[in-house]
Amino acid sequence: MQTISTKIWHEEAEPGNPFAARIARCGGYDVYGEMLGRARWSDMLFLLFTGQAPSAAQTKLLESLAVALANPGPRDASVHAAMCGGIGGSTSASCLTAALAVGAGLNGGSREVFLAMENWQQCGCDLDKWAGRLAEKPDELASIWPTAEHAAGFDPHAVETGLPIRQTLAVLVACSPGERLPWLAAQRPDLEALAGHPLAISGVAAAAMADLGLTSEQGEMLYLLLRLPGAAAHALEQKQISHRNFPFFTLELAEEAGGEKS
Repeated sequence: MQTISTKIWHEEAEPGNPFAARIARCGGYDVYGEMLGRARWSDMLFLLFTGQAPSAAQTKLLESLAVALANPGPRDASVHAAMCGGIGGSTSASCLTAALAVGAGLNGGSREVFLAMENWQQCGCDLDKWAGRLAEKPDELASIWPTAEHAAGFDPHAVETGLPIRQTLAVLVACSPGERLPWLAAQRPDLEALAGHPLAISGVAAAAMADLGLTSEQGEMLYLLLRLPGAAAHALEQKQISHRNFPFFTLELAEEAGGEKS
């Protein structure tokens, strides 16, 4: 019987149909024979990314993080991009692609989470190391990414830490099996002073993913994935309404100078 196997996934083909799997295993677990009906979506995510089943604490942390990130809201640039696609009549794939492209960057996007997780890897829970790290000039080596203009995980536009960020941090601290989230909560004022900006949701997410044992690359990818539901829902909503009801602005055009506005 033909098999296809990777480190993550193992398949055995259906008899007489090499294009369909009869049995599929993830990390050694039979997905349709054992996991389906018993495992949660967060369990499957963790197993796919790490190859191991999560502990109860890891499941709770990942589920709480997923709720916090599910809908960044219309003010977020990635959601706004998906909404623009929806109001313009773009395909579903185009709307999600727009959200991914805009949400992948250095200003609240997944690349910022990657850099913030790199900071955790380098500094751990050592405030002196964080002070040195945050004082460093951004790396200017050749890269597809532009030079970061602010410390990763902090909000350059805010004057104080937002209420949803403080609420998310408090909930994640209570269920985290690691040490980074509790340390972040305790040291937040000092870290914000060192960064020159308040903590952002990307910084909270980076600490949570580090406490889950994810690598920087895994955290970057998961952050993109977990924020897509809100972008999808808002794009679908915009497809059903007139462009005149777009929540960000109203476009008014004059037929001619001094004419009536349409």
